[in-house]
Amino acid sequence: MTMTSVNNNSLPPGLVSNLQEVLRRKGGEEREQSKDVDENAEPSSSTTETDTGEVNDSSKPVVLVTNGDGIDSPGLTYLVEALVREGIYNVHVCAPQSDKSVSGHSLTLGETVAVSSAEITGATAYEVSGTPVDCVSLALSGALFSWSKPILVISGINRGSGCGNHMFYLGVVAGAREASLSGVPSLSISLNWKKDESQETDFKDAVAVCLPLINAAIRDIEKGVFPKTCFLIVEVPTSPLTNKGFKLTKRSMWRSTPNWLAVSSNRYPAGHFMSNQQSLGLQFAQLGRDASAAGAARRLTTQKKNLEIIESIGASGKADSNRVKKYFRLEFVEKEQEDVDDDLDYRALHNGFVAVTPVSLSPHIEAEIQKAASDWISVALNSDQ
Repeated sequence: MTMTSVNNNSLPPGLVSNLQEVLRRKGGEEREQSKDVDENAEPSSSTTETDTGEVNDSSKPVVLVTNGDGIDSPGLTYLVEALVREGIYNVHVCAPQSDKSVSGHSLTLGETVAVSSAEITGATAYEVSGTPVDCVSLALSGALFSWSKPILVISGINRGSGCGNHMFYLGVVAGAREASLSGVPSLSISLNWKKDESQETDFKDAVAVCLPLINAAIRDIEKGVFPKTCFLIVEVPTSPLTNKGFKLTKRSMWRSTPNWLAVSSNRYPAGHFMSNQQSLGLQFAQLGRDASAAGAARRLTTQKKNLEIIESIGASGKADSNRVKKYFRLEFVEKEQEDVDDDLDYRALHNGFVAVTPVSLSPHIEAEIQKAASDWISVALNSDQ
């Protein structure tokens, strides 16, 4: 595995050292050693069934899995299957029932969130009619699961890169960030999906690539030596099995260019868009249907859509024949990469590495930025007086 250093001005040396040690390990060898110890040890675990139907082995650490693409997505399915197959974790899933991949760090406030049990072999799973942040917040609240806190939250595997400033849009990153805000170690994992090139089995390969890192992270968390000041964004290249190794990277400022396209109104006849009241009624009806097999099939179709149609209609409920209506559709267009620093996340990803980027929530990491902003605010406020 290939490693690279990180600018010590942006991250604490101890954090960098710990991450490099995690990435340096060979997960398979350590896993065999762990199994040997378990075989020689006296059985001391107890299996219990909770009121919510969970079956837990108290000796196994709890791992919580969420994502942004929805509970039926192949990235989550392959990841959970692999974790269950390891046989050393209590695997719990709390994920959106539909595609929330670009929901950002949004919460559902003031509205009821519906939760339904989901069938995932070997795991205790729920699908939630909310965002990834809703899922993680609910799971960690103690209101849904019987345990108080998982050892690790894994968000993914997402379809599409979360490099650079894309992290602010993506629900998969927000899920990991929410866990970190709650003091729980977390990973966000994404596959650099390419249209007409990638295939569903690439998610299975991405899981195989990331599993040693996940296992090493959990073991270090148990030992108390895993970094506590950040969460990790893991980006897997388009062809996972041909990757050049893990590379510790820095977050770039890169993002695709948003492109709003005008859409002809002829495509949308009168009455195509519903009033808020009609839409709300259908949303409530939808909650029941989403638990059915037909709902699951529909969600799989919805996940394939990456375009949102937005209507500019002004204030709700106002009937005005002179009002202008316009229709737009948002697409993201790849732009040319200008940075030449190979230690940046997207550069490493496109060069074939598995990019591992630590993202800190600590204000002490960006002390210089805070000071610069403080100086500017002082000057700006004084100039207004």
